[in-house]
Order: sequence, then C-alpha cells, then structure tokens
Amino acid sequence: MIGIIIGLLLGAVAGWLAGMIMGSKGGIIKNIILGVVGGVVGNLILNLIGLGANNIIGSILVAVFGACILIAIGRAVFK
Repeated sequence: MIGIIIGLLLGAVAGWLAGMIMGSKGGIIKNIILGVVGGVVGNLILNLIGLGANNIIGSILVAVFGACILIAIGRAVFK
C-alpha cells in the first residue's frame, strides 16, 4: 500500500516537472497519470538503448523524460 502511494506521489512530481518543462498546464490527476505513464514510456525507451534508473532521483528523471515525450506526441496528434 505504501509503495502505491509513493509511486503516485513520484508520478505527480514527474508529471508536474514535465508540464513545467513543456509548458503544459493541468491538474493533479493529469500530472499523476502523465507521470506514471511517462515512467513506463521512459523505462521502455531507455531500456532499448541500455540505460536505466537505480534510485528515486533516476526514476523521477526517467518518468519526466517519458512524460515529456508523451506531451510532445499529444501536441502533434491533437494539433
């Protein structure tokens, strides 16, 4: 249970950071979803090139990377 809560908090932080970097606005729910899904996307992409995260800071950076990619794709598709 604590792991899920920590995952959601890290997802919210990653989504918020990605929104700040990309200039996207959204609420806490959007940030959590963006951060969590961004973490999955970031891990998939970085694992393909042989990189990964080993700690909380690395996990947040990977999630921010993935969330930024998702924001960019969303802008391209819904433009």
